[in-house]
Amino acid sequence: MADTQTIGFDDCWNRIGVRGDSSCERLDDYVRCLNCPVFEAAAARLLERPIPRVDLALHEARAPGQVRSINEGQNASESFLVFRIGDEWLALPTPIFKRIVQTRPIHTLPHRQHRAVLGVVNVQGELLVCLSLAHLLGFDAGGAAQDTRDERMGRDARARHDLPRLLVVSRGEEHAVLPVDQVDGVHRIALDSFCPPPATLSQAAAAHTRAVAPWRGMSVGLLDADALFDTLNRSLG
Repeated sequence: MADTQTIGFDDCWNRIGVRGDSSCERLDDYVRCLNCPVFEAAAARLLERPIPRVDLALHEARAPGQVRSINEGQNASESFLVFRIGDEWLALPTPIFKRIVQTRPIHTLPHRQHRAVLGVVNVQGELLVCLSLAHLLGFDAGGAAQDTRDERMGRDARARHDLPRLLVVSRGEEHAVLPVDQVDGVHRIALDSFCPPPATLSQAAAAHTRAVAPWRGMSVGLLDADALFDTLNRSLG
């Protein structure tokens, strides 16, 4: 294995994408660079690169218990993908996401045991269970938030940013698809901003909410990924 390896690709998202001048014609279809196959292919190449020897040596030199936690320090934060369903802004840890895809038909399942299970979705030839977070958490998938945004934003802006998407998530060998009304993107949220879920949450919502945090003048619910997958497994049992 070589000590280092340069992965060559065109980082167009920094030039003509959302981090550049937004002139890329693909943005009309994909809205954000993280939805684009070009970005996905570049990410795959990075993930498939060999690990440099220097990195392996650093890990081998550490004794158990000496690995520095990512949460250490006053400015500790965690990465979340923030999205909207109806009136609610929610977030899940970034590492569980496999991809974000455009909406497509959901095929219902006969004799489903849990109303949160909508059916199955074909994603790149693989049939995945589709789970409604609105049903699971017990809130209305529609609501006044969209009407309020419609008053503030023009039609073009709404068409660009409020497109429904399907979030593909995984835990080990378990996979699921979550329909959402809007994806805002990946954000780091400071750990010291986490607050306990309010007592006003329904029992179902409280059981699946790890914490809430202030975000852009609102509150975003930080969901517990393990609790979601556990509920999914029980509903399919």
